[in-house]
Amino acid sequence: MSSTEDLIEQYKQKRQKIMEMGGVAAIERRHEGGQLSARERIDYLFDLGTFTEIGLFAKHRTTAFGLDKREIPADGIITGFGKVNGRYVVAMAEDYTSMAGTFGEQHGRKLSNTLNLAREKGWPFIGMNDSGGARLQEGIDTLEGYGWTFRSQILASGVVPQIALLMGPCLGGQAYHPVMQDFLIQCKDTGFMGIAGSAFVETQLGEKITLEELSGYKAHAVKSGCTHFVVDDDKDAIDKAKELLSFFPSNNRETPPRLETDDDPEREIPELNTIIPDQPTRPYDMMKVIRAIVDDGQFCESHALHARSVITGFARFNGCPVGIFANQPMHAAGVINIDAADKAARFIRFCDLFNIPMITLGDCPGYMIGSEQDWKGILRHGSKLLFAWAEATIPLISIMVRKSYAGAHYGMLDKSIGADFVFAWPTARVTIVGADTAASVIFAREIRESDNPDETRERRVQEFSDLYENPYHGAERGYIDDIIMPSDTRKVINRSLDILKDKNKDNKAHNAKTWKKFANINL
Repeated sequence: MSSTEDLIEQYKQKRQKIMEMGGVAAIERRHEGGQLSARERIDYLFDLGTFTEIGLFAKHRTTAFGLDKREIPADGIITGFGKVNGRYVVAMAEDYTSMAGTFGEQHGRKLSNTLNLAREKGWPFIGMNDSGGARLQEGIDTLEGYGWTFRSQILASGVVPQIALLMGPCLGGQAYHPVMQDFLIQCKDTGFMGIAGSAFVETQLGEKITLEELSGYKAHAVKSGCTHFVVDDDKDAIDKAKELLSFFPSNNRETPPRLETDDDPEREIPELNTIIPDQPTRPYDMMKVIRAIVDDGQFCESHALHARSVITGFARFNGCPVGIFANQPMHAAGVINIDAADKAARFIRFCDLFNIPMITLGDCPGYMIGSEQDWKGILRHGSKLLFAWAEATIPLISIMVRKSYAGAHYGMLDKSIGADFVFAWPTARVTIVGADTAASVIFAREIRESDNPDETRERRVQEFSDLYENPYHGAERGYIDDIIMPSDTRKVINRSLDILKDKNKDNKAHNAKTWKKFANINL
């Protein structure tokens, strides 16, 4: 019979063996490739000494195809909880040194249980993805593990913030896990994600393409829009996750954390009075406006490389987190196309889920027109913005900077779709369409039959512009709450946020009297 001392020694040896993961040589190979090991990633994420691991001794039960002879420490995934900058967070890190971090039954069970813990405790979840994919040797046990994972993270969605870090390969069905989380951070040189790898694509379709082209950061941060942030390496990815967490509440029942700031909430910004060009077709950089009005010029831009005609991201006003959605006239005149609508709608709904007020800075000529966008569903995608705004219960403040035409008038948030306050700069052009377009429709016959068509057209364009292409007509009707000096924008936003801070304090939907499950949003 073993003594207590023997049992404790046996325990220490077993634990130490698992803690060594795939061994010294495997970890060294990670370091040579510029990557941290899974346990080093966990250590870098959590405050020193606060991490509690769950499922360390988990072990697969498959005996087929040689797995009876394979040891997979912790089943290739580290899961647990601890504190990040003093706040509880639940996390997982896949261990590529342990059978390439492949996803099997216990791997999936641990991940699912961790997500359930995050949901039940109301703590944010961070996943560090780095896996060779499905552990095919386990058959349907692996398949079921994916199902547990997907269901757990979907049930946690909207309850706690979820952040995915793509630090290594993540291919096949496993790629759905990070892409379904709220934000995805991808390491530029080592993170790859796709429904299938390049070799499988070539085998099945005959398409020759590299893994970098198919699944790298350009594929997802620029083209597909799956990736929100591109970072240089593991530490950069974890730092970005920590920055994001600083803007978020721990769960949907809390308000976002406020940080102290020395930036005067009443600060005036004289340079904004001259930032808008005299010519309405000339671009300017909306990022300059954003950085001028937010606390300390700090703006955390999301989806910076995707759908660049619009800007989304997080900032603070008087220390309080807000989401910002703005047009970027430097790219396609700030138009809203399919990608821009998708990018913005999901961002708005995230902010609404986690009680983060929204500010819009509008300068948009409209939704993108033309056969390509029409046939791909601009109407369906564009309507997502309308659903997002109309259902939002958070404080909503709209600043009309320049153009606010047609459907984009609602897509960029106006009074009728749900804004609490709408303010316009004197440079705003708020009307159904631009004067040139209006004249070509309303006065087409008159212009065509005129003795001097150019003169007639110019006169009619000016007439329409004087009457409607300004902020005053909307203010007269009460659709715009006030026309403000650009230099007062920060002051006005801060005052508005102050009086809106208790909006829906009891977390009751504005249509609570009419029960429904949810709106049938155009997906």
